[in-house]
Amino acid sequence: MPVMRSLGIRPTRRDIILALLGASSILFVSSLLNTPTVLPFHSPPADPLHHVLKSAHHDPLYIAPGHAAAPAHHQIPVAPRPPRPVSLLGPKKGLAARQSLPPTKIKYHAAGWTLFTDIYMSNGTFFIVTDDRSKFPDIRMITSTGLPADSVPGNIEAREPTPENMDFLTPELARRRWEDRVWVVEGTTLLYNDPKQFINHYYHFAAELFMGTWRMLSGLDPNINIHGETVIQEPQRAIFAHTDTPDWKDYTGFNQYYFRAFWPSIGLETSTDWADRINLTSQGTKAWRFPLLLFVDRSASFRDNLCGGITQRTVALAVEATKDRSSTWWWEPVRRSVLRFAGVEQEVMDLNVKFAAPEVGSLHSRDGESGGGREGEKEKGEGGEGGSMVKRQRQTGKDVVVTYISRQGWRRRLIEENHTELVKELTDLCARKGWELNVIKPEELSQDQQLALAARTTIMLGVHGNGLTHLLMMPTTPISTVIEIFYPGGYARDYEWTAGAIGIQHYAIWNDTYITGSDRPAAVYPEGFQGTSIPVHGVTVAKLIEDRIGGLLP
Repeated sequence: MPVMRSLGIRPTRRDIILALLGASSILFVSSLLNTPTVLPFHSPPADPLHHVLKSAHHDPLYIAPGHAAAPAHHQIPVAPRPPRPVSLLGPKKGLAARQSLPPTKIKYHAAGWTLFTDIYMSNGTFFIVTDDRSKFPDIRMITSTGLPADSVPGNIEAREPTPENMDFLTPELARRRWEDRVWVVEGTTLLYNDPKQFINHYYHFAAELFMGTWRMLSGLDPNINIHGETVIQEPQRAIFAHTDTPDWKDYTGFNQYYFRAFWPSIGLETSTDWADRINLTSQGTKAWRFPLLLFVDRSASFRDNLCGGITQRTVALAVEATKDRSSTWWWEPVRRSVLRFAGVEQEVMDLNVKFAAPEVGSLHSRDGESGGGREGEKEKGEGGEGGSMVKRQRQTGKDVVVTYISRQGWRRRLIEENHTELVKELTDLCARKGWELNVIKPEELSQDQQLALAARTTIMLGVHGNGLTHLLMMPTTPISTVIEIFYPGGYARDYEWTAGAIGIQHYAIWNDTYITGSDRPAAVYPEGFQGTSIPVHGVTVAKLIEDRIGGLLP
């Protein structure tokens, strides 16, 4: 107005009203551009200084207290702009909003094998967030303290879990405790709560931990077919909570071979990384949320009688958990991926298709009886779930491959004279029948060569030992067989159970006596079981193989 008067212009009442309206509009628009956005139901920060600092920190020209301004020639002119709107609880990758803490659920469970959705971890404690504890199994059947299983007084009690290992929390208490400080560990996570005691062993890793893991995940796709096709996505990470980086690997290198061949992109975290996650939430005011987590615990498995009293195989519980949802061909994706990594030809991988056994994958029931490969000429369609009946070609002549895995030179081996006799009898039998015979020492072959040979093997035999784990790569045909030689009176259930789990017949040999089916004893380790003087009658073994391939034995 003073400017107008200096020019000799008297403002009218209308001019004054328009000027006031214009100024009000400018103030109103300015307030809209500078007011932080607050989402519905979200409280603004109690401390206004917190908002000022947080907003300023996003500005490229913001200078933190105590820091000098950049030299003039380094400063980049930036057009003035209003501060960015601040959303205190807005969607950010990995951050769970305060109003959306999904409750924990279990997809399926058996002792030691639990597939969770939305389970939380804070300061080393796993929290099941729920209003209804009755929907969950006893925590001791899920987890333990993770201590090794030692034969010392008090060890069993020391492995019993406490609320510091796993506990329940209501959704309301979870919100009050963590508010908006819950970070999502995206994708599928495998959490192994086992000590390194059994992990760094080829059989216990591949045929228990790894096999059980895939069995649990295979329940997500009941339509896996004979060609190993599946829609299941690769897990994002595996966490070995009590094992350092080198300690999950076995001396043969097959643990890492299987893991990397089947899941080439999986990330690994060991005990050091797990300690980081614990330390970062040590105040208890922050948490990690796992949208899909397979929790595995060996001690918890042994609290169930199927494992602890019958099979001594933790993987038996994974089979139990998924018995109504897994495909007949559940193991085929693993087998084909590992063999492809070994450079095995497609024709060899397809021996399952050419000579498929009916009812492949007939598994152990809870009373300990086992199935295995069965004789037969017909089977269900490729998915094992019905379809047209297909007549299968029977293996004869050059299609039969006998592989004897020799342990001579190692502990737990045959009497040398018996080994020589066995090789002679096998050589004579295979020459007479036109079958292929391989007598091998695994340590003299590469990993690729060992697995490629297993992929063609019809009959695998040897003294109880790590090399028989290669049965995991055998084709499941009507006459696929594993023959395991024991010190007379001794028995272990490792390979008997594993063979039956994937549809392969198993026989145990005590010198000149073979055992199968309901004749199997409980696990027993007499004096001499681990020794270097194990007897075997070569003629008996050769006759068993001839009768088995000839269809005279189940």
